Amino acid sequence: MRKVPALSPRRGEDRRSWLSGAPPPRWVRVLPPALVVAICAATVLSSRPQDVGFLLGAVPPLAVLSYGPLATAVLGGAVVALLHVPALHLGHPGNADLVTVSFVAALSVLLSFVRSRRDVQLGRERTVAEAAQRAVVPPLPERVGAVRCTGLYRAAQRGTLVGGDFFDVRDGPFGVRAVMGDVQGHGLAAVSTVASLLGAYREAVLDQPDLASVARRLDRRLLVDSADARHAELFATAALLEFSADALEVRVVVCGNPPPLLLRGAHATELEVTPWTPLGLGLADSGAIEAGAVSLRPGDRLFLASDGVVEARDGSGAFYPLAERLAALAGEDSAALPGLVWADLVRFCPDVQDDVTMLVLTPSPPPVR
Repeated sequence: MRKVPALSPRRGEDRRSWLSGAPPPRWVRVLPPALVVAICAATVLSSRPQDVGFLLGAVPPLAVLSYGPLATAVLGGAVVALLHVPALHLGHPGNADLVTVSFVAALSVLLSFVRSRRDVQLGRERTVAEAAQRAVVPPLPERVGAVRCTGLYRAAQRGTLVGGDFFDVRDGPFGVRAVMGDVQGHGLAAVSTVASLLGAYREAVLDQPDLASVARRLDRRLLVDSADARHAELFATAALLEFSADALEVRVVVCGNPPPLLLRGAHATELEVTPWTPLGLGLADSGAIEAGAVSLRPGDRLFLASDGVVEARDGSGAFYPLAERLAALAGEDSAALPGLVWADLVRFCPDVQDDVTMLVLTPSPPPVR
């Protein structure tokens, strides 16, 4: 195994825009009443009349962005009432001006009602979609048998929880087994393939006696799915692991996926395992695939990452140096490690275009009583 020296980590930040689905920020809600207060204050404090009453017409449309129909109606009524207060010197609006402002206020109430109803419907649909996606890739348990697990999943397509990556850790009659993979394509178009592969994996964990047989089962699943679809050439990369009962040895099969990294002390090293072709290219017809065995020590951790991590590039075109960054973060707790790597990744490559998946597996057999 090749040792990699440590480097200083760089930190990043995951930012989310309210225009992409997050709730409106506080300043959006404050803006309509703040505009009313600013206009009134400007007219009261000015020694000469200020003809700025027309600005009040912008208050109801701004309220539509974050207020419901009742609050929008109150703000619209307040705007019309303020135009009739002599002490504010907001000009002398004629009937046409008042009708225009009143019409804009009434239209804003209608738009706010439509937006509120649509927000409720979209929220309901998003809840259903999230439940369906989590059924495909459920939350990772903190411990599976003698292995502690920590994962991170960031889908490339905004607003989705599942993309083209997948991972799972299962305990079965043949030990704790884990899989991480990346199917052809990403986004919602790849979710059906992900669901099919995970279903095949969960069945294979229960009845396949060795890790190579699990890989062949997944390969066959893709071949069958590809045969049922016209012009489809489905394939997927994957890394499969199987831990011994005492978690002091792990068997690994890598099918086109980046090999797992072993964190031992302050060093990050890439496991030397024989690579095999990606799934979906006919592994089921070949009996040559074998699993490589690696001995583990107490305190060792295995870090698995998808192509979205190792193939991310910075502005100069350089690939993200995952092993070097991991060596620098080797002293961090396993639970925080994926988040720290993700923060460093978005700092290195702010515009990550692919699905990003990380999985940290820490052998931790329970103490013998």
